[in-house]
Amino acid sequence: MAYDDVLTHLGDFGRYQRRIYLLLCLPAVTCALHKMSGVFLQGRVDHRCRLPADGANATFALPDEVLNASLPWDEAAGRWSSCLRRDAADPAGRPAVPCRSWVYDPHRTTAVSEWDLVCEHDWLRPTADACVMTGVLVGALLFGALSDRFGRRPVFFGSLVLQVAVGLLAALAPYYVLFLVLRFVIGMTTSGVFLVAYVLAMEMVGPSKRLVAGVSCQLFFTAGYMLSAVFAKYITDWRLLQAAMTAPGLLFLLYWWFVPESARWLLTKGRVEEARAVLRRAARVNGVALPSDALAALLPPAPPASPAPPAADKQGAAPAKPRDASLLDIMRYPNLRRRSLNIFFNWFANNLTYYGLSWNTANLGGDIYLNFLISGAVEIPAYIFLLLTLNRWGRKAILCGSMIVGAVILLITTLVPQDMTWLTVTLVMVGKLAITASYGTVYVFTTEQFPTVIRNAALGTSSMCARVGGIIAPYINLLGGVWPAMPTLVFGGMTLTAGLMALLLPETLNRTLPDTIADGESFGMKKIDPENADDLPVKKV
Repeated sequence: MAYDDVLTHLGDFGRYQRRIYLLLCLPAVTCALHKMSGVFLQGRVDHRCRLPADGANATFALPDEVLNASLPWDEAAGRWSSCLRRDAADPAGRPAVPCRSWVYDPHRTTAVSEWDLVCEHDWLRPTADACVMTGVLVGALLFGALSDRFGRRPVFFGSLVLQVAVGLLAALAPYYVLFLVLRFVIGMTTSGVFLVAYVLAMEMVGPSKRLVAGVSCQLFFTAGYMLSAVFAKYITDWRLLQAAMTAPGLLFLLYWWFVPESARWLLTKGRVEEARAVLRRAARVNGVALPSDALAALLPPAPPASPAPPAADKQGAAPAKPRDASLLDIMRYPNLRRRSLNIFFNWFANNLTYYGLSWNTANLGGDIYLNFLISGAVEIPAYIFLLLTLNRWGRKAILCGSMIVGAVILLITTLVPQDMTWLTVTLVMVGKLAITASYGTVYVFTTEQFPTVIRNAALGTSSMCARVGGIIAPYINLLGGVWPAMPTLVFGGMTLTAGLMALLLPETLNRTLPDTIADGESFGMKKIDPENADDLPVKKV
């Protein structure tokens, strides 16, 4: 009997599954805190050049006559320069010279004020976010493989312990280079905690509830996203903020006594009795009786029998063995190649825009904490929208519609006058809502586009393309120093391009999904070229 059949007897989303699901979704909150906290940990702080007359305890505020005599006016920024000062050694010409040290607004401390990440060193500030996203990419590859080999449960707890330890060390980092390394490791652990917990939770949910459970899990990430602003609003020292965002992870260590190993994974490893014990416990909590024949028949898939040697043909040669499918096959065949490159670019654009807009809230004007809170809150209606429409309107309509509408709104934002901050913030938040909906759709859409024999590998490649977008996003936000609307223009243009390209993809709702490479090549086409059909690998792996 198949594992999903047993889950149907057990109840697709019974009391036991709901309990485990809730426990495993809560770590998404701390993962969001770590991913999104860069806006505040490396946030810009008002600063000015330290003047020769300033003492060790110089105050940030100075009278206008002192500023006028000591600092040149920055026409682009509309304020006194924070990177240049007048040369006191040349009282006649008073040329502007670069600052060598700075005085910061004391109301808030960040990594920027501690390590002088301003002016020519401003590019180092977003590097911490890029390190986090690089760590997410590496962690997805590393911990995904480890969880498949050693189990979901030990990898989840190992990642959790590492996340807490490194998170607390980051709060004590004496050098910025060490801080970057630690942020990279934190990014790795978010994959080990969130992704592994997500897989562990979903493997206990029955088929009829997986879409709802999968989308609902993202709401916990959104909750952590919003909590980042609340933490930062009331904890103004960045080291204390880093420690406060890490500390809740200690509570999840108590899960050791409550969260079991995945029964599905146990079956794949031949540990049938342990899997049966987990399912019996679930049945007891759910108040149902599992049929004895169901548990008795719960066996790991039998390996395929070794086929007899192929008979020789008339010339004495054995027929060719079917070639195994591989990820390279998506580039060998034109329809698969076009569709794959299209999907990879969509993942790149979605991740780039999602994180770019999230991290760019500090450049919108107004209250940074309120902007960030709203940026997270708009994700809630986006996910509710997906739950209501994804199985009714189809994946393609929602993906393309969300991206095109969101892109148009973001491009319109670049035309808004700079003094109309409220309108800029409103339009950007509507664009963020749309890109959240498209990002939630592209995952489901992608899994249905690729044939079974390479689906996991293709999904992993798509995720890697997404992380590249996340690594680049913080540097695009630096363009806001040239023109405040430049990042929004880039994000809008990229999203529009990806949304229009997605119109070329076939709809997958209520369609028989492809299993072999041949199915994948013909998917969305009226017919396949008969000259190439015989060359397509059909053996499943």
